[in-house]
Amino acid sequence: MLWAGRMRLGTFGILLVLLQASAACEFGPFPYSITGIVCRMTKPAALLLNQETAQVIQAAFRNARFPNITGERSMRFLGKVAYGLTNIQINNLSIEKSEVELKENDAIDIAIKNVAAIFKGTLNYGYAGAWFLQLFHSVDFEIESSIDLQININLMCQKDQVAADASDCYLTFHKLTLHLQGDKEPGWLKQLFTDFIAFTLKLVLKSEVCKEINTLAQMLANFIQDLAANFVQDEAIRLDISLASAPLIKANYLESHHKGLVQYKNYSDGFSDSLFSPSLLSESRMLYFWLSEHILNSLASAAFLDERLTLTIVGEKLQALFEIEDTEAQRRAVQMIFQGTSYNDSVAKVWSLTHPEISLQPEGTVVKSLVAVEISILPPGKETLMALYMEKEITVTVQAAYVEKKLILHPLDSRTEFKAFKCMADPSGKDQSVRNFLQKMISVTGIPEVISRIEPTLTSLMNSKGLHLFDIRNPEIITRKGYLIVQLDFGFPDHLLLNFLEKTL
Repeated sequence: MLWAGRMRLGTFGILLVLLQASAACEFGPFPYSITGIVCRMTKPAALLLNQETAQVIQAAFRNARFPNITGERSMRFLGKVAYGLTNIQINNLSIEKSEVELKENDAIDIAIKNVAAIFKGTLNYGYAGAWFLQLFHSVDFEIESSIDLQININLMCQKDQVAADASDCYLTFHKLTLHLQGDKEPGWLKQLFTDFIAFTLKLVLKSEVCKEINTLAQMLANFIQDLAANFVQDEAIRLDISLASAPLIKANYLESHHKGLVQYKNYSDGFSDSLFSPSLLSESRMLYFWLSEHILNSLASAAFLDERLTLTIVGEKLQALFEIEDTEAQRRAVQMIFQGTSYNDSVAKVWSLTHPEISLQPEGTVVKSLVAVEISILPPGKETLMALYMEKEITVTVQAAYVEKKLILHPLDSRTEFKAFKCMADPSGKDQSVRNFLQKMISVTGIPEVISRIEPTLTSLMNSKGLHLFDIRNPEIITRKGYLIVQLDFGFPDHLLLNFLEKTL
């Protein structure tokens, strides 16, 4: 299972999803005991995401709204000079590089180097002195700037959800050069307004750009959080991914812990015996997900209650199940069950009588379930008849993989045991030949057929949440006693940032 999107999220966007700090949330004395899902992102992943931080910062600059600035100054011999800066806009914005640092048990620091931008607008000025009439002028201006930007992102938890604070934001100016229209105005005027604009613009940029960055950070956190919540919900079944404990910020990775409780209508589970420990995850891959066995059991229970664990087999599929071999035993069993009725006039229904029990072991995922099978036939000119009904307890071990954007389930071994059996052609149940054939058929073709139906269903479900849009590389699904680990590398999820920017800007 991968829980996991053109998105250039920027470092702080992704990290806001994965980490949710505990500033305003209270956790119990043993938070790991209620941890159902853990996500760990390592430093290489943070560095990859940071490559596109510039996209978000550029959006913040361009989206900032700069107010008109007015005032007046006194000049010797000229009297008072009134001025106003209007229509301030940003053009030709570029960013040289961005760096990210994970400060252990503190914050995420992002350093944006050499933000080159040209500010344009209109300078209105006038003076009314003792020797002059009142005169007013207007001239277009252009300012070349070079700025470094430092953002320290603090993460807070509010109502068990993430809240981002990027207000700790600093701008350092290395260049601020004023060009008036044609540079034909008096030199004193340029000098006067160069000093003034430099001081004023620094204050305005600090206020407006940092405010916009903080707003974008919060919007991005909400966007990704909503995306994650949608990913772990399908109709009435959902996972509670609120925080189980405070996140960890280490020098080499970030880690968040979530409850992972399954909720379905009036059904809600809980547990207090999680096996998670940070030592269970390594740092060699970019992204890790740890899932408790309890979550899979609860999901199976919810799927059972939602009546999803049913299957209908007809026609060629039904024929393929029963014609696994051309032997006397096979022909006899088919004749006794179908009574000469064609497969096209027959239907097999398979459903789970109880919720499956799932156990995670080093060799794979062990699924145990009590299953009912009913075969109905429609003989020519007669009513539908139940030709066969049986109940079997089936235990199968499955290994899972995610290959070429598809979920692959490979059954390793299986055990079956009859719990009930009724065949219309053998009311006494003394003929063991049909049972023996069905026992073989279930193991050889029955279980693989069921699994072959589950694979595309789960793949389609994950793709409906956008999983196929992510560039997932070399994913591994590793099972251990009581839990499983999904580990993978990934390429930058470009589509998510595009989606975010289209919705917010």
